[in-house]
Amino acid sequence: MSESETQDDDKAWLVRVRSKLSNIAIAPQTERTGRVEEIGDGVALISGLPDARLDELLCFGEDCYGFAHSLEEGRIGCVLLDDAKIEAGAPVYGTSEVVSVPVGPTLLGRVVDPLGRPLDGKGEILSEERLPVERPAPEIIDRDLVVQPVQTGTLVIDALFPIGRGQRELIVGDRATGKTTVATDTILAQKDNDIICVYVAIDQKTSSVQRVIDAIRKRGNPDRCIIVVARPSQSPGLRWIAPFAAFSMAEYFRDKGQHAIVVMDDLSKHADTHREISLLTGRAPGREAYPGDIFYVHARLLERAAKLSPEKGGGSLTALPVAETEAGNLSAYIPTNLISITDGQIVLDRKLFDQGQKPAVDVGVSVSRVGGATQAPALRDVVSSLRLDYAQYTELETFTRFGGLPDAHVRQQLLRGIRIRSVLRQGPQAPLNLVQEVALVAAAQNGLFDAYPVCLINTMRESLGTHLCEALPDLAKAIADGQSLSTAEKTKFLAVLKNYIVNHVAAHTPA
Repeated sequence: MSESETQDDDKAWLVRVRSKLSNIAIAPQTERTGRVEEIGDGVALISGLPDARLDELLCFGEDCYGFAHSLEEGRIGCVLLDDAKIEAGAPVYGTSEVVSVPVGPTLLGRVVDPLGRPLDGKGEILSEERLPVERPAPEIIDRDLVVQPVQTGTLVIDALFPIGRGQRELIVGDRATGKTTVATDTILAQKDNDIICVYVAIDQKTSSVQRVIDAIRKRGNPDRCIIVVARPSQSPGLRWIAPFAAFSMAEYFRDKGQHAIVVMDDLSKHADTHREISLLTGRAPGREAYPGDIFYVHARLLERAAKLSPEKGGGSLTALPVAETEAGNLSAYIPTNLISITDGQIVLDRKLFDQGQKPAVDVGVSVSRVGGATQAPALRDVVSSLRLDYAQYTELETFTRFGGLPDAHVRQQLLRGIRIRSVLRQGPQAPLNLVQEVALVAAAQNGLFDAYPVCLINTMRESLGTHLCEALPDLAKAIADGQSLSTAEKTKFLAVLKNYIVNHVAAHTPA
């Protein structure tokens, strides 16, 4: 290459560089900086940053972040999202952003922490979209009626306290009474339908969380589930944002016109975390040392559950919060708050659990405020007076313990009640489909079990529905599709059930 050609290349290079430099806007750069005054227990008190906003993401350097939890004159209470070595006097930088999490189909089948970071060792999660953990609840005009059922697979709930898509149903009870089991069975029951499940474990033991994960992988459909884990050893900031992050992950699917369920296990632990953070940041304590805004925190979280109108895509987000009581005290502060926020509660009773009645649902106290509007038509038709019959049985059972010989009518009620109780008894991780539930309830309500020992009911619990599908496939399909049965179909349906029960008893009765 000649000397003249080299000079031409140098000139061309200089022209390109000058062109790029001329396009750079030269202006003063501002950096919002504060300083750590005190730090401890996952909370930092910061001075400076007078224009910081609530929930703003603050950076401490080296990928260490926190969010502004309380704003006071001259001081910010910042909750750290990671355990890091930060000392007093360290600089803090404002980001003008809020905490966000990755969302989308890439999260399905994964176990993540509240920031969407993988915990299952399956590699990095690549998501093109992120949503803030704090999002406004859908407006009333954007909501639709809750009329589509959520089949939990638990007969006592589906028959007596039906849950709809978009509803908020509280699961409440003492420690170790089966709350997580009921929630897990609900997730397992969605194995073959169109509902996506998000399970968030807040401050739960590692062994308890692992049991849920193993159950979903073994008996459910893990490819349609997201599991969010906030471990007790993690910072209180991560535990605090966990349910909000889970809602954002589920709302992605709801806003796409799909259906999702969020199980929060449990909000009592979340309330304890909120109390811990609030006391550390200097907020005034109130009843039971909780800050005055604890009701608002859970209300704005649960209000995000909704059934959207067709104009908004028609998707739904169902919330199943779990809360723990002490000695069955439903009037405690946190259970009372959650009962007033939600659309009903499934109450689990310690005495029933100890007596072997599992799931230990207290029929007299539990309620679904949406009720039969969401129940599958075929199940609603056969349930009829089931709840009244069972309530009368429990009352008569109490009185007959004092002795005396009841008359024939009372004896018949007791006989029927014992069969109903046996039908409602159900083992863990064994959710029933709709056809099985309709078959069992119809048989109990019409007295088809009355003449036979209770022990035989358990032997035909699953086979009854299977036989119905084989003998009347069209009718079984109509039930599964949510159709009502005509009088003639009900008669034919009961005749098949009766014939099967008689043959089953004959086959299992020793000569």
